Amino acid sequence: MAAADENHRYELSLEGVLSVMPPADPDHALLVTRMFAWFLTNGYGPEQVVVDCGIDVGGGRVPDLSVWAEGRPPRRARSSYAGTDGLLLAVEVVSRGSEVVDRIIKKTEYAKAGIPHYWFVERDGGTTVHRHTLNAETGEYELVVGGAQPLAWLLTTVPDVA
Repeated sequence: MAAADENHRYELSLEGVLSVMPPADPDHALLVTRMFAWFLTNGYGPEQVVVDCGIDVGGGRVPDLSVWAEGRPPRRARSSYAGTDGLLLAVEVVSRGSEVVDRIIKKTEYAKAGIPHYWFVERDGGTTVHRHTLNAETGEYELVVGGAQPLAWLLTTVPDVA
């Protein structure tokens, strides 16, 4: 479907629920672009930082931005989705209508898939980035100390997702 319809994005939950979403609005796209440029500026290569790459987490999800280990770019797994081998970080920009999916459902699915880091970006007055790291013992994400910070602050730091 995705190949035949360039105007929508498709995701499939673990339960088999198909979500059809419109393309990102300009503000959403600019937030993702700023983070993409931040990673590139700080030494991550173009094969490590990927926008809108579908990943296989049991279902098929499409994080707004993903960061991959050096020398381990995304590789096709099932259908058109990439496997999670080498995936260090998945980032979602919360949009109206996707709040519960981005804050809770994807967070749970990404943790079950073993993705080491998950960030979601709130489109609030401070454009707050909530940074989470996977606890290997519990298999759940924990908010990084100082993990909820304005994007403007985050972009003055050096990314740490290795």
